Amino acid sequence: MDYDQFIFCLEAVVDVETSTITEVVKNLEQLAAEEGIASIYKTCDTIEGLEESLNALLYDDHNFKDYEIIYMVMQGEENNICLNEYYYSFEELAELFEGKMKGKIIHFANAKVVNLSEEEAQYFLDVTGARAVSGYGTAFRDLNSYPIDKAFFSLYQDNNDVVEIVEELFQKHYALCKLLDFRLYY
Repeated sequence: MDYDQFIFCLEAVVDVETSTITEVVKNLEQLAAEEGIASIYKTCDTIEGLEESLNALLYDDHNFKDYEIIYMVMQGEENNICLNEYYYSFEELAELFEGKMKGKIIHFANAKVVNLSEEEAQYFLDVTGARAVSGYGTAFRDLNSYPIDKAFFSLYQDNNDVVEIVEELFQKHYALCKLLDFRLYY
């Protein structure tokens, strides 16, 4: 399989200077080997690092249009991400991503809870230009969301209708989707 759409993964780490092969990297390598879905992986330990990585993708990578999914693997509390012991709200993220995510799906791993009200979700989508934001209503409880993330990414390669993708995801992985409380805002 040779897909034309890619995943851009940003993972929060304690220190970007420390080179460690994380579970996320292993999972992305497995996704490439098994599904043929390529990705770019970057780490960040500050909000400035996150912004720098995103800007490098936006302005330096001429294939940015091919990155349909921005995969965020970051700890945090409900509707917040944590970088270097500082918390940033989805509203702050929306302002950081302002107008930069046109047509993208921003997907959060279950390292943090995504529980947006209709107004919060609409604000995030309007400000960022994102097509959708997805994540989980249940945070990491000794259960990584990667199996569902992988299925979601694979389904998206064959179908760009996010509603149909989520319906199929629930049909194929109902128990895990319910357990982790998969959510899509569009």
